[in-house]
Amino acid sequence: MTVYVDDMRASFGRMIMCHMIADTEAELHAAADRIGVARRWYQGDHYDIALSKRAMAVAAGAREITWRQCGLMVANRKATGSLGDPETAETVWRGRRSAGR
Repeated sequence: MTVYVDDMRASFGRMIMCHMIADTEAELHAAADRIGVARRWYQGDHYDIALSKRAMAVAAGAREITWRQCGLMVANRKATGSLGDPETAETVWRGRRSAGR
């Protein structure tokens, strides 16, 4: 099981935010608890976290991914029930994109 943090940089007041996702909801909540992220930042399938918390998540073992990989992995979970891995998510996206041309 893995926790992932993306490289998105979205302003929210004075904070810069990114996303944290995980293979399971239980693992996601456990990671949030470990780094001190309040449950109110839970967005139904991910947490919005400040960059300071992102650094803590990476130090605790979270895997860094791109914002595109994050979005593709979340879409994959909605379609299949599993996040999969970031490399496969991008490969599937490229395949679908090429097939649509």
